[in-house]
Amino acid sequence: MKKLGYSLFLFLLWISCANEFSNALKSSDKELILKVANERFARKKWTDALSLYERLPDLVKGTKDASTVVFNSAYAHYHLKEYRLAGHQFKKFSTSFPKDPRSEEAAYMSALCYYKGSQEFNLDQTNTDLAINELQSFIKAYPDSDRAKNVNALIEELSYKLEYKEFENAKQYFKMGYYKAAIVVFENFLEDFPATKLRAKVYAYILKSRHELAVHSVYDLKGERIESALAYISFIEKQSKDSFLVKKALELKKHLLQEKSKYEKQKEEVENHKAKIQARLERQKLENSKK
Repeated sequence: MKKLGYSLFLFLLWISCANEFSNALKSSDKELILKVANERFARKKWTDALSLYERLPDLVKGTKDASTVVFNSAYAHYHLKEYRLAGHQFKKFSTSFPKDPRSEEAAYMSALCYYKGSQEFNLDQTNTDLAINELQSFIKAYPDSDRAKNVNALIEELSYKLEYKEFENAKQYFKMGYYKAAIVVFENFLEDFPATKLRAKVYAYILKSRHELAVHSVYDLKGERIESALAYISFIEKQSKDSFLVKKALELKKHLLQEKSKYEKQKEEVENHKAKIQARLERQKLENSKK
């Protein structure tokens, strides 16, 4: 009996709340709309709360309630994962109410929304660039904030995402066999990201690109490219502290030295052949002059 009575109470409460929400939606009474909107917000009924908050901006304009409407609307969008709208609302709050105690929180949440909107590295990174700018703006505005450490970590994460995207783009040239282009793009990458954590991997791809370019080169360029690859291996041995990379460099060096030996024999044969042809031409020329 008690269970039935409790169920009936909940049902009547639900009917009451539903009626109250419906009445607020139809009403032009600012106090009623705001009261029900805040109640719905407190109960995490984000969609309902937004439906009511969207009716309030003109009604609360110039009053102390205006800031709460914007602030709560922003959080409702955030919890619904509508990060673009939430970011816009949070930014609007921080710029419209700079003296409000919640201004710093709103500025942080605005930047966080842009961070949440950043896509995977292989997709468009426009939002990532915007997020970094917003996060940096927060640090500039609130350098002593307790949130600064977390914001710096987010900036680092997003920066690495941009960096990794460029690294993957460079890899595509290597995978397609465009070794000369791969070398240029990877070297540009190191100039653009001098503090990169991917340096050892970049060195490895440049090394393999130089090796492949030398081994599969045409005769006229082979000698020069072998020497260039060997010089890069020497650079790796001196500069890199990555033992695996150095080991790989030494393996390629062994193969390149073998290729160099073959090339030098081939070069000697070519030079001898040229000399014979030249001698034959000289003799023929001499015989023709005698005739």
